[in-house]
Amino acid sequence: MSTLVVVGAQWGDEGKGKVTDVLAASVDVVVRYQGGPNAGHTLVVKGEKYKLHQVPAGILHGKECVIGNGVVLDPKTFLEELEGLRKRGVPVDRIHLSHAAHVIFPYHQRLDELEEERRGSQRLGTTGRGIGPAYSDKVARMGIRVADLLRPETLKAKLSRNLEQLNHLLEHVYGVEGYRLEDLLELYTGYGEALRPFVTDTAQFLNKAIAQGARVLFEGAQGTMLDLDHGTYPYVTSSYPTAGGACLGSGVGPTRIDAAMGVAKAYTSRVGDGPFPTELKDEIGDYIREKGGEYGTTTGRPRRIGWLDTVVLRHSKLVSGLTSLALNHLDTLTGLHPVKIAVGYRIRGEVWESLPLHMEDLFEAEPIYEELEGWAEMPSALSSFEDLPPQAQRYVKRVEELSGLPVSMVSVGPGREATLVRFDPFAAAPATR
Repeated sequence: MSTLVVVGAQWGDEGKGKVTDVLAASVDVVVRYQGGPNAGHTLVVKGEKYKLHQVPAGILHGKECVIGNGVVLDPKTFLEELEGLRKRGVPVDRIHLSHAAHVIFPYHQRLDELEEERRGSQRLGTTGRGIGPAYSDKVARMGIRVADLLRPETLKAKLSRNLEQLNHLLEHVYGVEGYRLEDLLELYTGYGEALRPFVTDTAQFLNKAIAQGARVLFEGAQGTMLDLDHGTYPYVTSSYPTAGGACLGSGVGPTRIDAAMGVAKAYTSRVGDGPFPTELKDEIGDYIREKGGEYGTTTGRPRRIGWLDTVVLRHSKLVSGLTSLALNHLDTLTGLHPVKIAVGYRIRGEVWESLPLHMEDLFEAEPIYEELEGWAEMPSALSSFEDLPPQAQRYVKRVEELSGLPVSMVSVGPGREATLVRFDPFAAAPATR
């Protein structure tokens, strides 16, 4: 088994970066296949904290790192991220950037902000990074791709076309100043030259690597419940974080994907607006938020907190064909008695064990909880599953039963030593489990 997709099994921020970092030690290539700088992965390595937004987490292991065609790239923040890594002694010469990845421009960010203001109380809670407008341009066939930045004449023609329409919108609909062609052309031509050494046909690179037996890890951003089709639409992102998105965003066909691992917290969190059935708006939610450091890596916004929701986990298993689960932040629940797991919803008297057909019904969903005994202490490092308190072991096993997924990894802290790999998620779960 040589390929694995790592998928967020909740609303994002599940700790995929840490999981990828742990697994990256045993792989050859790490691929980021969708999203943009709205995503953020926080890693702790030897006591040092790294915050990555567009660079795959495998960079800290010196692996080949691919940014696929499904990503929307902000050249400014990407180049700043590279410079930050260089200053900390992390080599960046093994990064491969897809020529077909679409590019975020300042006008995308401006439109993102203006649209959120216009929505008022109906806002979606975007990060304001221009992700949605960039993907909108892609679908509308108005997008500008990384390869276009390498040819000034091509870039000029496409920017001229876009600004003719965009400036009219900004000035006559939103009542704000538009953009000058010369300014953007000069800025992004410069970005193109800085990006040139990294640009390649990443689909060719990846398929060749897999054919030669390379072990490849596909790293998703956000989570299943933010997927454009399979999430809580319209409170979703603009791409496909599910396992199928790895094929779309990398150019690697589905017959070459061997396994898919979901990543979840031992509770649930989400950033932004939208339905959240198990949300805790009380002192328990505040306790989990503070103990878990639940503030957005990209925005710094406090995350909304809730008990673990196995309806969501089963949905994630279904739409991504998950083969195992990584369970993070088990330590954060330490000291809570009891701990709860949502096993279903009650919506207007009807019991649901899967998501309802109408997403707006989730606003009315009353979670059906199962209570388990809590635990008072948690080790800071794990060498075996038996290192966990018996109550925490039972919690993990109950998550396995309710989600239908074997837990391949358990984490009790931010460092690598706090993560236990119970079995190789690239392979099928052991028959004895």
